[in-house]
Amino acid sequence: MASFLVTGGSGFIGSALVTDLVDAGHEVMVISRKPEKHAGKFGESVRYIRTFAEIDPGTNFQAIINLGGEGIGDKRWSKQRKQVLLDSRICLTDQLVQFLQRLETKPQVMISGSAIGWYGAQDDKPLSEEAAFNPEFSHELCQQWEEAASAVKSMGVRLCVIRLGIVLGNKGGVLKRMLPPFQFGLGGRIGSGQQMMSWIHMSDVIKGIKFLLDKNALEGVFNLTAPHAATNSEFTKLLGKALHRPAFLPLPAVMVKLLFGEMGDRLLLKGQNVVPARLLDSGYTFEYATLDDALSAIFPR
Repeated sequence: MASFLVTGGSGFIGSALVTDLVDAGHEVMVISRKPEKHAGKFGESVRYIRTFAEIDPGTNFQAIINLGGEGIGDKRWSKQRKQVLLDSRICLTDQLVQFLQRLETKPQVMISGSAIGWYGAQDDKPLSEEAAFNPEFSHELCQQWEEAASAVKSMGVRLCVIRLGIVLGNKGGVLKRMLPPFQFGLGGRIGSGQQMMSWIHMSDVIKGIKFLLDKNALEGVFNLTAPHAATNSEFTKLLGKALHRPAFLPLPAVMVKLLFGEMGDRLLLKGQNVVPARLLDSGYTFEYATLDDALSAIFPR
């Protein structure tokens, strides 16, 4: 049995990770904005708390998984919203680093979240971890988040930063927002449909995090995306197929910009073709390497 500290443990990805850790017999402590909402969900295996101050400095954590942060695609990007997105990641990570400095026994490893937004919009050019970035807000957000997490290295903590793609699962995320129009036969490509969507099945997110936790020689940045990105047209076609619904009603680019502003332009009309080069080179095998298999598993016939 091992002890884990998870920030963002009540979110879409975090809750799936906590469930997996508990099922494996581990004890987990979760930083949550609303701990009372989740208390007792896993019995005594999980303790939900609001602040790091509630943790005894003598607690021995095997690993830290830092996933906290407001959803980047949940609302239009006003100046105030951008600041909320920055603060919810950087301030929380700064607080986590300060807590680790007080911790008597440092954890062996920290897995810290980031996103493929680090690369900015780059059309269909394949992007490994060595690729350059296109300067824009999503890069600034991810870069500051990664820099905040890097402070743990000076404490001797092995750090793995995961740049997450579009996470696919049946309990939230992008699919939850996309499903209503598709279920009514009103789905279709967004804009030109040629923008690349770098995706990953939730099972491979959890499996990938555990892979990095277990491989003591691995550190640095890792793209957490499936090996083969899809165009938006391909994605919507396969989603319609998985749901047994037509997918031929496009959402014009002008409507996306009108409805969602800068957020829609950068996240919905632009894309990245991100490749998980370091994971593959390290011997990781994807459970869902193709989009068709991933969507079929989420929406079984």
